[in-house]
Formats: sequence, structure tokens, C-alpha cells
Amino acid sequence: MEKEKYVAYVSTYTSGNKSSFGIKIYDVDLEAGRLYEKDQVEITNSSYVTISHNEKYLYSITDFGVESYKILKDGGLSVINHASINGMRGCYLSTDYEDKFLFVAGYHDAKVTVLRVREDGSIGEITDEIFHKGLGSIAERTFRPHINCVKMTRDNKFLCAADLGMDHVIVYELNHLNGRLRQVDIIRSELESAPRHLKFSRDGKIVYIVHELKNYIDVYRYSIDEHGIPVFDKIQNISTLNTYHAGGSAASALNLSEDFKYLCSSNAGDNSVVLYSIDQKTGLLSKILCLPISGDYPKDAALFPDNKHLVSLNHETNTMTFFNVDMEKKTIVMNGKAIPVAQPNCIIFYKLRS
Repeated sequence: MEKEKYVAYVSTYTSGNKSSFGIKIYDVDLEAGRLYEKDQVEITNSSYVTISHNEKYLYSITDFGVESYKILKDGGLSVINHASINGMRGCYLSTDYEDKFLFVAGYHDAKVTVLRVREDGSIGEITDEIFHKGLGSIAERTFRPHINCVKMTRDNKFLCAADLGMDHVIVYELNHLNGRLRQVDIIRSELESAPRHLKFSRDGKIVYIVHELKNYIDVYRYSIDEHGIPVFDKIQNISTLNTYHAGGSAASALNLSEDFKYLCSSNAGDNSVVLYSIDQKTGLLSKILCLPISGDYPKDAALFPDNKHLVSLNHETNTMTFFNVDMEKKTIVMNGKAIPVAQPNCIIFYKLRS
């Protein structure tokens, strides 16, 4: 049997680096738990990338809005087009489960932008723009809205927009014909907790929300009531830190393993990665380990598809560090030298189609 082959896409900032290549493409050596640079793509400040659910296209944030790429057979990227989001640079993007709409989160201008996606993967016109309004509680940064993540529920009915400035996730119903959003619910977090990213379980019934400033993950059960309204019931709150940890820590990453058995997060300040096992019946998390990653500000961290290796993207040290993972012994051990990469933001593992 032919071995499964993967590539990894890493998005980076380009400003200040004198580099014009914002996306790096790596061949993945699963057995060794290492990445080898294969190609790079010219794009400014790719602060986040996402792959369409049909796995044919990659979309990226850029200074000019959003850009779409066709994923080639070898994992290379061929540019399709780019589109304006009519606002400040976004920080996160995702598609709906039919790949008909692209959602962009605006951290700076607190705007959710919806764009149509065409059959060929290209990005079309803007179908809706919603500005979050209000005042938060901390004068430095949370005194106004900052949208940091936009993600559809797996049943493709509702868009969840995490607003870390306002300490809540606003839930919108998506009109699949005209691409417009209508607010139907709010998931309220604790004051000054800053919900940053959210992920859904494989069956879509559990949602995990990581909170940047209070360093924990809230776990909710998601359902729809008899009136078609979404219902989110909190079932767990679990720390991303050890009881002994560096002060001034901020939770950052949130990634599910490819088999949905593990959840990975990271802490800036503490400069650690945390791994949880997921109870497959209840969706509840159990902490396996929280250990240092040998770098500053692990903005993203992810398990390799074999769950035996881990990579940390250290934004302030300009490195990726690699570890062998032993879930039984609850350890991670440094695996080889760090790879230099300027201001890395996020990583996605992608299985090549045979």
C-alpha cells in the first residue's frame, strides 16, 4: 500500500521581514516528524489560511483582502484571484460546508465580511458586512469589538463569530441564497476572558472555545430547539495552563487532531503547549500535558497526522520547533533543530490526493 503523503502550509507576516513570500509549503516527513521546505508563495502578510471543505482550494488573508489558490497535485499552489473585503486587513477566514461562501473576521475594524465563492474556487462579490458594536471592559484593548474567528456549525446553519473584545461569540443564521447573516444568539463568556478561536467536534455537537486572557477552554453542547434556534449548553471549563505557570500568559492556538481524538492549544508568556484527550462519547476534555515549546509566543501548535509528533510556530522567536509526543508517558521531547521561519501564524496539514 502506498504511504499517505502530506504537505503543510504555513502562513506568515511579511512586513518587517523584507520578504514577499507569505505562505510557505513544506513536505511532511511523518516518520521523522519533520518538515522540509518545498515552495513559497508571494503574498503580503498572510495572517491566516484555510482550505475549502472539498479540499481543492486554499484561501488566505492578505493586505489587499483575500486571495484564492488552486491546490495542485503535488500540494503546490496556483493563484486563482483576489478580492477586496472593503475594510481593514482580516485575521481569520473560513468557508461554509458547501464552499459557497467565504467568511472573514476583522480584528481591527470588528467586521464580519461574507463573500460568494464560485464553482471554480474563485472569490466573488461581497454579500454581507456586519460591524460588531459596543464597549468592553479593559481600556487597553478590549474596550471595543475585535472579531478573531468565524466558523460555521457543521450542520452548515449558523456562523459563530468570536469577539474577544466583547467577550462573547455572536451566532448568525446564514441565508444560503443571498449570503446574508441574521443574528440569532449570543454565547456569553466571562468578562475579560477574550474568546479567541473555536472548533467543532467531528459530529458537530460539541464546540470548544479557547479564551486568550483567562487561559481556559469552554466546552459547549450544541443543539437546535423546536423553533430552529441554536442552543449552546456549557458542559466544561478547563485551564490551558499548569497550576505553576508564568504570569501574563495568553492562550492562542486551538487545533483538533486529524482523527478528532485530541485537542491542542498553546500559551504565550508561559510559552507552552497543552494537549487534551477528547472523550469520544461526551466530548469532554482531559489534560494530558502542558510543557514548554523552546520558543517565544507559540501562536499556533499542531499535532502531526500520526499524533506522534508536534510542531510549534513561535511567532516572536521566528522559529518552528518540533517534538516527539508520547501520550502514554505524557511527555514531549525535542525532535531535531528548530527551523527558522519569520513570524509564523498558522499551520495546516493537507493530505495529498493520490
